[in-house]
Amino acid sequence: MLTESQYQYGADLPFNKVSFSLVRRYTSLAVFLMGALALVLDSGYTYGPALLLLASVILLWRRPVLNLQTEDKWLMAVIAGYSLLFLVQLMLDGADSRTYDRPSRFLFAVPVLLFVLAYPPRLSWLWSGLAVGSVLTGSWAIWQKLVLGVDRATGHTYVIQFGNISMLFGLFCLAGLGWAVAQHHARRWVVLLLMGAVFGVLGSLLSGTRGGWIGFPFVFLVLYRAYGNLLAVKLRLGIMAGLLALVALVYVMPQTGVQSRVHQAFTDIDLYISGQSQNTSLGARFEMWQGAAHLIAEKPLIGWGWEGYHVGMQALVDKGEVPQFAADNHAHNEYLDNFARRGILGLLSLLALYLVPLRLFSKRLIESNLELRALATAGAILPVAFMDFGLSQVFFGHNSGVMVYAFWLVVLWGTLRAYESEKVAPGVRGPTPG
Repeated sequence: MLTESQYQYGADLPFNKVSFSLVRRYTSLAVFLMGALALVLDSGYTYGPALLLLASVILLWRRPVLNLQTEDKWLMAVIAGYSLLFLVQLMLDGADSRTYDRPSRFLFAVPVLLFVLAYPPRLSWLWSGLAVGSVLTGSWAIWQKLVLGVDRATGHTYVIQFGNISMLFGLFCLAGLGWAVAQHHARRWVVLLLMGAVFGVLGSLLSGTRGGWIGFPFVFLVLYRAYGNLLAVKLRLGIMAGLLALVALVYVMPQTGVQSRVHQAFTDIDLYISGQSQNTSLGARFEMWQGAAHLIAEKPLIGWGWEGYHVGMQALVDKGEVPQFAADNHAHNEYLDNFARRGILGLLSLLALYLVPLRLFSKRLIESNLELRALATAGAILPVAFMDFGLSQVFFGHNSGVMVYAFWLVVLWGTLRAYESEKVAPGVRGPTPG
């Protein structure tokens, strides 16, 4: 429950408490839509962020006292730094104006962070939006795969984005369990979030998006760090057994297509190693990675530029070192693509975009307040998951990847900091770790 007396406003502007409550409801609705609509409507991942960005304009005249801390400034710096460095490099490269779109969206996330700090959403809206979105996405994937008979379940975005974001939202639901158990109707919230987790992971499995599955162990390390000490050994083993049983069930059912996707991965590797075929899903990636590595070795400091990347890759094609499809695509690896196009500064800015938020959120994984711990857990999962996604796809080369990472990052951090600083009254306290 909001405590108005705990909130500080600009001394020169009297603040209407009713309007503050309305703005906060607006924030809650926008954040709910970020989770609920992301994958079930065309460009659904843009609606919530657009509402937040539009509303952030009121900061120009409302001027609440934000009391920004060093950590807040670090986060804004890495977001803005990644965006501005990217934009400057595009300008120097003379790139087409259309290429400015995605990196500029990171910059738009900064005022949203300030807005969420000032008017944080209600946590029930944040977590329920993620759960509803996960259930809807997973249900749609089940319908597509088992009823319509499509090869790989997908939505309005590319299949890899669909599968990975569906998994991410399911993992967010697991992170939210700490918040759920601290509520008055804990059982209902726990059931809802567990449903979201199951359906989110099912959406990924039915999409056949294998790259996101690799990072599962690292994500569960985050979850274990956050909640492992609160669970009895038998309960931990029971949860692990349940998850393994679910994965096994999905794997053995031929209708899901998961088993065939796993087998295909091993076949692709065998064909590539034997030299029989490069034109498979994994074989093509190996060739694109090899080409990007060649380009990095030639220009490690400044990179080849946005368009220069394709010129350099085409030169490798002409020499017979990589096949043509390597020059017609990005590197299918976030790290190699950034390094090859933007040089060492581009790579470092990308790593900062992952590692600084991970560090900030991870410090709070043992927070005694379970509401705050849940937000910190989701915040830590976000960069860990995207670091994994980036191994086999240039996620920031797609609008969905940029919007989900940039805006969920600032929403989770802004909400955490607002509750942490007691602009919103603290919730139920969980047991103190250790």
